[in-house]
Amino acid sequence: MVYLLYGTEEFLISREIKNIAKSNNIDDIDVSYYNLENDLLDNILDDASMNSLFSTKKIILIANAYIFTGTIKKKGLNHNTDLLIKYLFNPNPDTILIFTNNDETIDDRKKIVKSIKNNGTVKEFNKLKSNDSFIKQELDDYEMSISTIKVFSDYVGANLAIIASEIEKLKLYKGNDKNITTDDIYNVCSEFVDVDLNELTNSIVNKNIKQALKIYEELVKQGEEPIQIIIRLANQFRIIYQVKELSKKGYSSKDITNILGIHPYRVQKALENSYQFSSQKLLDYLKKLAKIDEDIKIGVTDKNMALELFILEV
Repeated sequence: MVYLLYGTEEFLISREIKNIAKSNNIDDIDVSYYNLENDLLDNILDDASMNSLFSTKKIILIANAYIFTGTIKKKGLNHNTDLLIKYLFNPNPDTILIFTNNDETIDDRKKIVKSIKNNGTVKEFNKLKSNDSFIKQELDDYEMSISTIKVFSDYVGANLAIIASEIEKLKLYKGNDKNITTDDIYNVCSEFVDVDLNELTNSIVNKNIKQALKIYEELVKQGEEPIQIIIRLANQFRIIYQVKELSKKGYSSKDITNILGIHPYRVQKALENSYQFSSQKLLDYLKKLAKIDEDIKIGVTDKNMALELFILEV
């Protein structure tokens, strides 16, 4: 089985992956992680062709599957998508291959997209127009009035992972009483704190360890997978390094924006952050994050502790 799960709603993608694992009775030990920005498709397919040592089935998760989108990686790896097309015609029945990407769209014109649609399963997980239907779905046989749903949404925020978690807390609190009130929300739920990965990077850059750990805990609470945070953090440090090196060579911000193909604001922030580190220090951080990523994949490091230790060592 081969899946492509794409869209901006990471929680829904994560839940779909868990559902796939559960329905196939696959434990965490039989899940491998790859990233198309770092790992060659050839090696991933070699792994997919081999059977698991511990059970009859295994899952291979591949993040940043940009080969299905219109994104062009100027200095990315040279992926042989023809190998994947060949694999799709004769996949290993004991391997579940799951490609994920957080772009809003995929490129239907591409041969690889047509192939996976014909020979695999493609699912879209973009932002919902309204979270009300999701809330009602999560409530099951519990009830909230329309006005209470609005209070709940305003109080806990729009993140689906938090919504699901807070509804579970409300269910436990209410027990057999199926009617959830506004007072229940204020008594039980945690008010949403708006944080993002840029704030985590800024805290690390400014060596505000306490704040960085607090933001990391909040991101995990919001449903962010630790390994995905590590990958995205490494991407941010990579951009800081690239911007620093290009700036040293005399390129303007506009030139750097064109070369890297990223938003001018990200270039400006990366340039500001680059003054806090030497090029060697940035490379050291990238090596450390790559080692953490590798250690998690082979089971040497606990994924929940790895980034905390990195933050403490910065």
